[in-house]
Amino acid sequence: MTKTILTFLFVCVIFVFQSHAQDYTPEQMEAEQKAWMEYMTPSMTHDAMAKSAGEWTSYSKMWWAPGTEPTTWEGTTTSEMILGNRYMKSVHKGEVMGMPFEGLEIVGYDNAKNEFTSVWYDNLGTGTTIARGTFDEANNSITLKGMMYDPMSSKDYAFRQVIKFVSPDLHIMEMYSSAFGDEFLNMVVEMKRKK
Repeated sequence: MTKTILTFLFVCVIFVFQSHAQDYTPEQMEAEQKAWMEYMTPSMTHDAMAKSAGEWTSYSKMWWAPGTEPTTWEGTTTSEMILGNRYMKSVHKGEVMGMPFEGLEIVGYDNAKNEFTSVWYDNLGTGTTIARGTFDEANNSITLKGMMYDPMSSKDYAFRQVIKFVSPDLHIMEMYSSAFGDEFLNMVVEMKRKK
């Protein structure tokens, strides 16, 4: 029975697509194909992202609240381009306050929206953190903005992340949090490429 229903639904979907395609002129079909090709083809921005692939050592400082002393730790990051050079996958590992830490970040560049996207997961929570942003050519940096969940208050708060490409072998990430109201410098990560 389920197989029959699925087959029927598949035939209906094909019929709808064929009916829709018959309404297109050859020029419209060509324009649509061109738009899809531009959307799906990795750009010069993706090529620039690929230059950050490799092994990195990270040196982190985190201020848990404004005016506090920072917690520091070292870690490693392995970055590689995935899905046909469209996204950068980075795995971060270290030890934070005596606990093993592992984070996974996927960074992409959306050709249609002309913006970077970042999706972050780590073993210190079960949530997903998403940020979007743009490249600042004058400062050779990417600024991403998003919302982060605070389990203590059960609320989301805004954050801003600035990634500075100091050189091919040195990147500095600054994160600013508004968890306590006004934005404050929450984290600095200095990443040095392993030689």
